[in-house]
Amino acid sequence: MPMRRSCHRILGPEDLAPSDPRLKVVGAFNPGVTMLGDETILLVRVVEQVIDDRDDAEASPRYEPGAGLQIDWLPMDDLAYEDPRVYRDRHTGFERLRFISHLKVVRSRDGRTVSDLTGPTILPATGYETYGIEDPRITRIGDTFYITYVGVSPCGVSTCLMSTRDFVSFERHGIIFPPENKDVLLFPERVGGAYVAMYRPVPLMQLRPPEMWLAHSPDLIHWGQHEHLLGATRHWERSRIGGGTPPIRTPGGWLSLYHASERREGDPGPGVYTAGALLLDLDDPRRCLAQAQEPVMRPRETWEREGFVNDVVFPTAMIEHDQELWVYYGAADRATAVAIFDRADIMAMLA
Repeated sequence: MPMRRSCHRILGPEDLAPSDPRLKVVGAFNPGVTMLGDETILLVRVVEQVIDDRDDAEASPRYEPGAGLQIDWLPMDDLAYEDPRVYRDRHTGFERLRFISHLKVVRSRDGRTVSDLTGPTILPATGYETYGIEDPRITRIGDTFYITYVGVSPCGVSTCLMSTRDFVSFERHGIIFPPENKDVLLFPERVGGAYVAMYRPVPLMQLRPPEMWLAHSPDLIHWGQHEHLLGATRHWERSRIGGGTPPIRTPGGWLSLYHASERREGDPGPGVYTAGALLLDLDDPRRCLAQAQEPVMRPRETWEREGFVNDVVFPTAMIEHDQELWVYYGAADRATAVAIFDRADIMAMLA
């Protein structure tokens, strides 16, 4: 595992005001990150829970188009508590989130500390975002920043697209990958004349270990040519594998970090999340040229080990600074952080 040159906790729930007086902020993590001029722009996922509590029911917030925030109270006797992120109805097997998420623009002059928290807040807006919007990834193509993000609703988990040129105004383009698809990363340029996306299907039938796929598009809206890219083969990937950082071009190939988790039978929660690395062919990203045999990041700091979900490092962006790679990530589903690596150290793991 390469040595981090330094590691900085940038933002936590204590730094943000709630979007509604009935809510409290419990997480600010999994940011999409890019450069706009000399500024680092972070589009952070903000997670909120209901403040009020009851002895016999649990709160599950949702957004209703035209009516705003609503709070449903679910009878405790009907619920199972196997995952800290969701309630599961014992009778139907259906799940509800324990929280609601939105996105927040945060600016940084040095990439390691917050300089401005007054940027726009992006709230759920459609029936496909009822239970929140989550985990943005940012890819710049030309003069436009394209943002993929997850919409959660009673219809399931889908991936949506929005775009901006200034991170002040945003245009929504709707769903581009229907349920159940997450962790969609856009390549920063066309390959073979087409746009390319990496994504994580979440099949109901578990016929094989977790996988990552590729898809192609003429316009970033209509996607096809879906093909298998990578499957989990290592013990630290056994329960989950999915896209992390949008790929960056290097002389040797498209470099991307991905997330993985390992949950052994009987372990509480979703398991230990780590970050892997892979290198894809520049002309044919279906070809995986190299893959790190060990994680490039594991939970290490106290704020990576303890949080809303313990033992999580979740990479979501990688910014090049000369010979350094600045990896932005979510820590323990609670905080936003950046780890700084020597580029050579990560590339050496792919040799």
